[in-house]
Amino acid sequence: MIGITTAIIHDKRILRNNGTYAVKLRVTFKRIQKYYPISVSLTSDEWEKVFSERPRKEYKDHLLYFNKVEQDANEIIKEMPVFSFSAFEKKFNNGPKIEQDALTVFQSYVDQLKQEQRIGTSSSYNCALVSIKKFVESKHRKKLNFWDITPEWLTEYENWMLKKGSSNTTIGIYVRSLRTIVNLGIERNLLDKDSYPFGKRKYQIPASKNIKKALVIEDIKRIIDYKPKTDPEARARDLWIFSYLCNGVNVKDFAKLQYKNLTSKHISFVRSKTERSTKTNQKQITILRMYEIDEIIEKWGVKPEDPETYIFNLISANDNPEHELLMIKQATKTINKYMKRIGESLKLDLKLTTYTARHSYATVLKRSGAPVEFISESLGHKDLRTTENYLDSFEDDVKEQYQKQLLNFSKKNGI
Repeated sequence: MIGITTAIIHDKRILRNNGTYAVKLRVTFKRIQKYYPISVSLTSDEWEKVFSERPRKEYKDHLLYFNKVEQDANEIIKEMPVFSFSAFEKKFNNGPKIEQDALTVFQSYVDQLKQEQRIGTSSSYNCALVSIKKFVESKHRKKLNFWDITPEWLTEYENWMLKKGSSNTTIGIYVRSLRTIVNLGIERNLLDKDSYPFGKRKYQIPASKNIKKALVIEDIKRIIDYKPKTDPEARARDLWIFSYLCNGVNVKDFAKLQYKNLTSKHISFVRSKTERSTKTNQKQITILRMYEIDEIIEKWGVKPEDPETYIFNLISANDNPEHELLMIKQATKTINKYMKRIGESLKLDLKLTTYTARHSYATVLKRSGAPVEFISESLGHKDLRTTENYLDSFEDDVKEQYQKQLLNFSKKNGI
């Protein structure tokens, strides 16, 4: 069609974390240019090798692939009686699927999370991507096809991680991230559903051992009665207690609490973890403002200049997402450092962390007879199974206590 041109270009507007730039199809019509990703990213040096006089191996494959993409695009354009970008996009995106390897899709997903300012999630997925890339490279390969990800391949990756000293928890996190990418591949018809490698009689993601993370009510009292030695220690202890009393709220969520979240009787907010994943019908966490909670706000909260003021001044309204995440991580690290000291001073068996406050909140409620449904709602869980995982160690404790009674011969058992 006259007046429409196409080209494969190296889009150097955005540098990716791995030092590459996306390769895209550029379509020009009436001086308007639009760019379409084709699931390949290359360094400047790799791009030059693709278009060298005699490209070798994967560079030659790239060149053939680029030519095929442009040829397919031109075929679509020729068949259109009247050109429009929207009509072209529909046919181009729904036409024969462009070959995409899993690492490329993985990188695109990490970039997407970053663009959505989901910095923590992006960082977690990027760690998984780096690890999987290293495993692929250890096998002297640069590419990971979706069909390469078999139960056997996943088992081999797990064993490789174990040999490097990684825990089941880390392996589980990384493999669950990869499972998300595999699901994306199936959605995009890059992998057949029958080739899905996870599930029963296939690859089972390792589960970490359920280590007890909850305190009993007597230990909570000892923490509250503890006399801090310094102001930083007192602040860390009080923020830990604030978390415990406020439904086990995590550091990110209480760092983001603003005075607008307070009413005369309640604190209400939406968990940061769910505000993006459940944009409709978001669950509000509502906490009754106990006297002890107000005392902590009064002692450590900043002066409320306006409703948008952050209560605890752990982050600033001027922070970009990366710096905000850094400040929240630092706050968590500081609280954990001082709580570890307090736990050692009190000779507690359990290492005190911010997670301990959340798990203790759930477990103490359970021991007091609160229904699991109430605990689940308080924690902001969408699924009761998530709450039950929190309470697993408690259930084991109770079972052990009862089982010990089977050999408790000191009692006469009514005889």
